[in-house]
Parts: sequence; C-alpha cells; structure tokens
Amino acid sequence: MNPTLSAAVTAPQAGAPDAEARIRELAQSLSLEQQIQLLTGADVWATHSIPEIGLSRVVLSDGPAGVRGEDFDERHDSISLPSSSALSATWSVETARRYGQVLGQEARRKGVHAVLGPTINLHRSPLGGRHFECMSEDPRLTATMAAGYVAGVQSMGVGATPKHYLANEAETERFTSDSVVDERPLRELYLAAFEDAITEARAWLVMSSYNSINGTTASENKLLETPLSTEWGFDGVVVSDWTGVRSIDAANAHQDLEMPGPVGHWGPKLLAAVNDGRVSREAILEKVIRILRLAARVGSLEGFEPAVTGLPAKLDGAAVAREVAVRGAVLVRNEGGILPLEATTLNSLAVIGHNAEEARTQGGGSATVMPKYTVSPLEGLRKALPDRVKVTYARGAKVAEGLQAFPRTSLHNPVSNVPGIRVTFLAEDGTEISGEDRLASHLIWFGIGIPEGASIIRMETDWTADSAGIHHLGVGTVGHIRLSLDGAEVFNDEIQDDTDVLGAALFDPPKTVHAVETAAGQQVRIEAEYRLPKEQVIPFTAILLGEETVVADPQAEIDAAVEAARASDVAVVVVGTNASIESEGFDRKNLDLPGFQNDLVEAVAAVNPRTVVVVNSGSPVVMPWLGKVNAVLLGWFGGQEFGSAIADILLGAEEPGGRLPTTWPAALEDVPVLNTTPVDGKVVYSEGIHVGYRAWLKQQGEGGPAPALPFGFGLGYTTFELGTAHAPQSVTAGNDVVVHVPVKNTGTRTGREVVQVYLERTDSAVERPVRWLAGYAGTHLAPAGTDSVEVRIPARAFAHYDGGWQFERGSFRLLVGRHVADSFQTLDIEVR
Repeated sequence: MNPTLSAAVTAPQAGAPDAEARIRELAQSLSLEQQIQLLTGADVWATHSIPEIGLSRVVLSDGPAGVRGEDFDERHDSISLPSSSALSATWSVETARRYGQVLGQEARRKGVHAVLGPTINLHRSPLGGRHFECMSEDPRLTATMAAGYVAGVQSMGVGATPKHYLANEAETERFTSDSVVDERPLRELYLAAFEDAITEARAWLVMSSYNSINGTTASENKLLETPLSTEWGFDGVVVSDWTGVRSIDAANAHQDLEMPGPVGHWGPKLLAAVNDGRVSREAILEKVIRILRLAARVGSLEGFEPAVTGLPAKLDGAAVAREVAVRGAVLVRNEGGILPLEATTLNSLAVIGHNAEEARTQGGGSATVMPKYTVSPLEGLRKALPDRVKVTYARGAKVAEGLQAFPRTSLHNPVSNVPGIRVTFLAEDGTEISGEDRLASHLIWFGIGIPEGASIIRMETDWTADSAGIHHLGVGTVGHIRLSLDGAEVFNDEIQDDTDVLGAALFDPPKTVHAVETAAGQQVRIEAEYRLPKEQVIPFTAILLGEETVVADPQAEIDAAVEAARASDVAVVVVGTNASIESEGFDRKNLDLPGFQNDLVEAVAAVNPRTVVVVNSGSPVVMPWLGKVNAVLLGWFGGQEFGSAIADILLGAEEPGGRLPTTWPAALEDVPVLNTTPVDGKVVYSEGIHVGYRAWLKQQGEGGPAPALPFGFGLGYTTFELGTAHAPQSVTAGNDVVVHVPVKNTGTRTGREVVQVYLERTDSAVERPVRWLAGYAGTHLAPAGTDSVEVRIPARAFAHYDGGWQFERGSFRLLVGRHVADSFQTLDIEVR
C-alpha cells in the first residue's frame, strides 16, 4: 500500500468476520419485498430505512468539489473547493487527502454519508464538457490523486464514490452513447485511473456511468464484476448515476443500488423477475449485503461499529480551499521575472476582465454547490494591496452569457424587511401554505423543499441598481411564469425548455429579459409567480431572477480597458470561460475564449509592457497572445477563495505550486485526439493507448505540431537543480523500483519542485507510447535547501496488457525531469 494513503485509511474495506456474518444474517432476515425495496432509493438522495433491523437512511450527495447535501438551498451553504483539474495540478497526494478530508467534514456537518466523487474519467479530449471536473489526461497521476482524495473522505467515516465507471469522457448523447474501446487501452488507461482508489484507498462506493462500453450499458456491464470485484476486491456498493439503471438486466450485473427513487426500473419489475427466475435470489442477497455493509461502515446500522471511530483533527475548509487554489495554480510564463509584483513599489494597478469581477469559481452541473461567499480576483487584489495603491477596474469584454443571479447585497426582502427574497408557496386556490426568507435569487428545489399541495411559488424582492443606465432584468425557468417590474406586468406566459439536456435548465435556464432604465441606487420591485407542473418525472424546479449583461459597443469596452491599462504601472487581465461553455450535459464546440477577450488582451499588452494574464477556466483554452504578454497564470476554477489565492500569488505571499495535469494546445486543429461526438451512436477510441501527451508525442514523431504547453510543465519564483539520479540497474518483473533524486533550491525564495519520472522503450516488441509517466514526487525547500526525493515506480508501470498483465523482459529507460518535454537525465534499467 502507498504509505501516504495507509495512515489515512482507518479501517479495512471488509468488516470483521463476525460482523460480516451478522450482516448476512440481517440481509437474509428480510423478506424478498424488503430486499428489493432496499435496492432502489427512497427518494432523490437517500436509501430506504428499515427500523426493525436498526437500519436508517444512507444519504448521498453531490459533488466532487463540495458537499451540497440534500438541497440546493443557499442558506445551507457549502465549502466550495477548487475544481478537480486544479487539485490534480498540485501533483500532491497529501493535498488530495486534505481536500478529501474537508469534503468528509462537510458531509458529516450536513448529515451526508457518501460523497459522489471523485470524478476520475480521463481528459481524453479538451472538448469534454466535464473536463474541469476530472483530474488529468494521465492514468498514473489520476489514480494516485484519486486515491488520496478517497482516503481523505473516508478518514472522516464518510464513503467516497469514484465515478463515472467507465469510459465516460464525453457529454454529447451521454445517456445513449457507446464508448468503443479496445481491451488494452481500457485496462492500461481507463480502468487504471480507477484502480488505486479501489485497491489502495478501498473506496466504499463506485458509480456506474450512463454510457455503454463496447455495446453494453455501464449498469449492466461485466466490468462491474471484472476487474472491479474479482481482481480488485471491491466489496462496496455500485450506485447508478441518476436514472442510469435502464432495465432488469442491471440486476444480473454487479449493479447494487438504483438512484433516484422511489420509482425506477427495478421495484415491482425486479420482484417479478426474481419470482419467475430471470434474476436469482442470491444476486439480490449479495446486493443487500453490500448496502448493509455500507450502512454499517457509515454508522447507519445499529449494533455495528462504524468503520471510523476516531476522527482526525478538524481542518479549516476555507483555508484548504485557498491552499489548493495556490498550489494548483500553474505559472506558464514570467518574462523578465515580472512576477511576483512588488507591492511596496507599485503605485497603480489596472484590473481588467469580466471574470476579474464575476469569476467562475466552479463548473456547472452536479458539481455546483452554494458557498457562503466567493472572493473575486478584483476583491482579492484590492484587499491585499495597501490603500495607497490605486486600483482601477474595467470590464473590457463581456464573458458571462445569459442571466446572472443578482448579487446578494443588492436584494432586500420587502415582506420580512431583511436582505434577500421572500418566497411564498400557494395552493391552487391562492391560499398561502408557507413562506421562507431566501438569500439568493437562484432558487433550486431538487427532491425536497416544496411543501405538499403547493401549486404556485411567489417571489418578491427589491433590487437596487449599482449604476445608472439601462439594466436587463429577467427570469429564467421552464414552465409558466408571471413577472412584474415595479408593479407593471412584463411577462405572463410559458417558457419552453429549448434543450434536450436533462437538468440543463437547473443552471442555465431559458429566459425572458426586459430592459429597465434606472438611476444609480434606485430600487426596483421584482415580483414573479411560477406555476408548478402537474407531473414531473424527476422532482426538480429551478427559477433564476437576475440581470443579463448587454454590451452595445464592444470596442468601447476595450477602449476603456486600454485607457485604464495605459494609466497604470501594471495591468492584470483576467480572462476565462462561462457557464455555457464548461458544464455537465454538453461538450465544448471549440477551445476559444468567448467574446472579445483575445482582442482585449492584445490591446492591453500593446499599451502596457507589464501585462499579466490570469486564465480562469477549468480546462484548456487557446491563447494566441501567449508570447505577447509578460506573465500568464492558469488559475482554473479556483473555488470560493480563488481571488485571495490569485492575490497571494501575484503579490508574492505565496508561490504558484502547480504543474499541468493535461496538455494545452496552441490551436484546436493541432489536437491529436478531439472527437466527443458519437457517430451512429458510438464514440470510437481509435487512438488506443495514445491519449493526452502520449498522442502529442506520437504526432510530433510523425512530423506534426507540438503543443503550446506540455504535460507536467509549470514555473515558480525560485530555481532548482536536480542532482544525479540513482536507481537499481535491474529489477525482477513484478517488483517496484525507487528512484532517488537529489534536489537543491538554488534560488532566493522558498518553493516547490516536482520531480517526474517517465519510462520509454524504443525497441519494444509491442506498441508503446513514446514515453509514459511512471511516478512523481514533490519537495518544498527553502533557499539553499536540499532533499533526496524518492520516486516510487510501481511494477505495473513496466507492464502491458494482453489477456493479462505481461512483463516484457529487457532494457527500459528511466527519464528524470520536470515535465514530459524536458531535457531528461536518463538511466537504464533491466527487467528480468
């Protein structure tokens, strides 16, 4: 077991023999009807309770970068951590463990027993819509980081749920698409990404995906048995993605729990299938045992000691969010050492960009949580800089599309005379059932929160304009809505869902928008009434009151930003994506920054030779201006403390610690593996084992283009020297190898180095990548500090899959460096 993980795994995966026997007895004591009821959720987020055997609910919750709980209510706020792409950019298993522990703490605070994460599908294509939610393009980096995450969550006695098993690297037609993958890449890449989370961190759950794999939908696929249960020893619960069980056939696979409930594809149909012999009672019993075992582990089964009884010391969630944002930020350009900025000599700073003020701190879809606050880069820099430094803000270019929720500080509840919105639930005849005071103008109910008998939801608030001019106010939802502004009815009609993406209307709903001219500080009374539909397949309702940014003259916005930059010592331009580009439910169409952001960067750089660009995206974007600006920092979706972390880095309080977990291209047409759109229902993984940097290296070897930024790359504020690496000259097949690398900080600041070790074999009898990541390790050193870094190379790194794991004897070359395209030290090692 990885020593980093072993300390965090408090209990073995399987229970003690006597506990296992008692769980089996309990399962057998249930009637067949009770057993089958237990296999489908009781509601959207929880399993059934059976009080007579001491079984209470097991509550599951999104998402991978925060724990929402059973509702989307902003009053029940969540710590919002940086996205998984930011976490993976730390290249630190220990950081992943701390990240997981915060999620476990949050789960316990919210009464949640299982976190639906980590998302560990590979970055196969940069167009993947959930790229931000996944970790890396490399299976080794993904596997180790995922194992750290799982260990951290489960150290708190909360189950972690690696997802989406398996080959779920695209969102287009995600419910029906078939991922066609040969056995070797399936084993060496896509399964390998999951393996450590199961075999080392001993995850208590796994989520099956929506898609099919080689013709069989995931919830019915034999992969749930082999390798998951047979080879890896998984004895936890396989939970479906929501609505991912499609038939009784899933009950004959190792699919254990169908979500959501209470109505699904199992229930009475499964009972009939057991009674007529299509599904065995033994299969049902095994699933029930797994669910009871999970309940015992998380403390939901009386008479059983939970898997974790002594919890680790509590972590400060906000501090960890800030720490991960700093450690995951990747500095990719720093010409002339412009960064860090020296606050003592800085007189003026232009902060430019829509994302500087309205940063994207998390991705869209099930990863979304409701934090108590977020810190924008503009806010973070203003707070960190001395009062004497003049900070000027200019939007420069519109990024956010569609309605954006009103800032909470702009809303006043006219009924209760408190900040926020008054929400009232009415019966069909208009009588009031109940009411509540809400803080935010984006209201979501998924499964709970709307009282029985409600037919109408009424919303009332007084919104205060922050500036004079024309404001575009509106409401987004699906269904019948009436909207009034200052007593005048402006809309009373049905808003149709214009997308075929399940749940997209939760986060980016269709809308009606109306122009209102105000003075600065003027209040506008906003009233809306939504009529609930008579029937819903899945019980969710979303209503968004907000403002849409409308720019009449884009060039005027750029011109204003240019003037701000020209008059300032330094210009910091924050560029990024928006909710209609990176989200669950759809893939990206291109890698371009939306709107006129590229023009904005070029224009600012032309007038201010000290221009720094911060990229606020969860996944790669094309940066045509990369060589024209002084510094570029990739900040990802940085969580609620994003702006504080950016200020820490730009002003030198912290060093950017990140290394790229995925390759960044110079142009879309250069990307060797791009397709995310099924053809005749199939996404064919025709590239085989050549994914990510492996595909780029293969392409370059054939005379093709190189990327803009290679995998593993990242700069810092200090310099390091790698001494002569040492490793055994030979190893017996099946044994690990440890590479020792002396490291010295030769600069003037404390900083972090990540030593990366790759393998290559040019004379192989089997097809191999040009090189592949075998191991990595980081070290944090003060100036003149030294360390001997140990990089463990697992035996599997030397193996290939051909009906089983095979070891090709002979010479492999170890490559020791800082990224995949580095000038490496080389050592030869013989596999006997």
